[in-house]
Amino acid sequence: MAEDQAPVHGSDADEDERHGDRHRRDERRGDDSRRDEQDHDDQDHDDQDRDEQDRLVLRAPEQFKALGHPVRHRMVNVLRQRPATLRQLADVLGMSKGTVGYHVRVLREAGLVRLAETRRVRGGTEQYFALVSRGFEVPEDALVGPEFLINAALGEMLPARPGEPTHTELRHLWLTEAEAHALQGRLTAMAEEPHAATDRASATPYGLLVSLFRADVPSLPPDDEG
Repeated sequence: MAEDQAPVHGSDADEDERHGDRHRRDERRGDDSRRDEQDHDDQDHDDQDRDEQDRLVLRAPEQFKALGHPVRHRMVNVLRQRPATLRQLADVLGMSKGTVGYHVRVLREAGLVRLAETRRVRGGTEQYFALVSRGFEVPEDALVGPEFLINAALGEMLPARPGEPTHTELRHLWLTEAEAHALQGRLTAMAEEPHAATDRASATPYGLLVSLFRADVPSLPPDDEG
């Protein structure tokens, strides 16, 4: 009877298999390392984007459409103060959580709101949403820019109460091009001047609408009949 042949340890096949296992492990470690590096690069890129987007310039139609809704406009003004959850937004806006969730989704799809963080709470998690930038800017060449801002201001404007500081005035100025540019610079500086309340808890929000525009006012020629 032929004796059973014992397996030969250390054969070429076994050595190739062990080498293949080591190679696969090295590949997995390399993939994990590359993923970590990519995640780090993505985070750096996101941070850079947020730094560069100190004021997001509005250009896409879906951005104007998203902000043009009065509910979403109010929601953005609330989120200017700090990140908030759907429940917190629903409470302050006096709406259902489902309605608020829908409008937040529209703002996220338009690239105006992002998920800031997720916190563990009793019974589940809470998602905090924030604006993608500290402010939004309408470019001067935007066709809907002035109309958009004026309508936004009208939507925010509350009736003045007795003794409350308020001022609205419409004036017409006859200016040369150089004078108009100089006035534009002064108005821009005034509008961008920071106004931080010393006591935010007791402060009241006010709106400031600054607009210099070409007025549709016919100009009479000099009176030659006098």
